[in-house]
Amino acid sequence: MDDAWSMLLIIVESGGWYAPVLFILFHIFRQFVFIPPAVVCIAGGLMFGIIPGIVYSLLGLSGASILFYFLMRQIPEMMNKLSRLKKRLVGRFRDLTVAQVALLRLVPVIHYQLLSFCLYERKSSFKDFMLASFLANVPFVIFYTIFGEYVGDFDSLTGLFLMIISLLFAYLLREKITFIKWREFFDRTT
Repeated sequence: MDDAWSMLLIIVESGGWYAPVLFILFHIFRQFVFIPPAVVCIAGGLMFGIIPGIVYSLLGLSGASILFYFLMRQIPEMMNKLSRLKKRLVGRFRDLTVAQVALLRLVPVIHYQLLSFCLYERKSSFKDFMLASFLANVPFVIFYTIFGEYVGDFDSLTGLFLMIISLLFAYLLREKITFIKWREFFDRTT
């Protein structure tokens, strides 16, 4: 295993300028091959170092957010599916704040694209969505790039404790007021 890891590092170091470009492109298209973004951020920190890994992962996830935004506009079936999933998991009349999304992204079992959809519903303009997505990605990228190699060393109890703390903070950062339109409240179709 150490030989394979050493060989990968040699390839990345000798890759020149196209190794980071391939990494960023991999970040953008990893959602189509169902690879969790946390795994890619961990790999970026290990291959490129902490600061370049953070920068490359932020660029890659920003590119993935751009692609997600335009796919939501082009594929309404995907939007409907994510909307039903959000209603089932988050609630019909609840919206997640950007801080909640940032914290929930730290929990590895929560669907990354669902959280992006929550941002998409909240921030419909491209500029607002990209800013919210970038802000929600910063803690995620920093955490998984810096502490990524240590996450695998946590025992089950420590991992469970961190997940519970993250979910508790997400609950505490929720919106305290929910506005429900009169006709939505009495809607009998859903």
